[in-house]
Amino acid sequence: MSDAQHDEVRQDTDLIDVIVKDHRAFEAVFVALERGGPDTEGRKDLVDHLIAELVRHSVAEEQFMYPAAKSRLEDGADIVAHEIEEHAEADEVMKALEGLGPEDDRFEPLVERLIADVRHHLDEEERHLLPRLRAACDEEELQFLGYKVLAAKEFAPTRPHPHAPHTPPGNLVLGPGVGFIDKIRDALAHRDV
Repeated sequence: MSDAQHDEVRQDTDLIDVIVKDHRAFEAVFVALERGGPDTEGRKDLVDHLIAELVRHSVAEEQFMYPAAKSRLEDGADIVAHEIEEHAEADEVMKALEGLGPEDDRFEPLVERLIADVRHHLDEEERHLLPRLRAACDEEELQFLGYKVLAAKEFAPTRPHPHAPHTPPGNLVLGPGVGFIDKIRDALAHRDV
């Protein structure tokens, strides 16, 4: 493997790069939703896709990134508690959106709230948590954590479960099983997420 290929692989699994790449993808969906597109059915599909990706991202962070922050940062426990609280708030909004469509009067205000809440969370992570994690972890650890986050997203739930555990060991034990059940539910509902 050439140095350039090795650098590309390293970049692809660096924890900070993995998290920020997800954040940029969320922002692109936020912009599409704020511009009023797509049509009613497509809008519901886009929100469903956003919710599935947010859930996967949150679960992976809670399983791997937050424990690293807790152990590596002096005030890590406080930071993680705050981040998990923000995830729980977003879970509640996503759960409220789950059965609604754009024709429901509650749909758009909930989408707007979700976008605002998640934007705030992403901004805080990028300005405060991620730079500190990069400084506290060596390159090898960041690569390993990024790989674990990517793998966890494959098995993570696709629907919000606000009452599920958000911290290890509960989320590590229940997450894959819940993810499997969500994927069955998605298939039965023809929900392509």
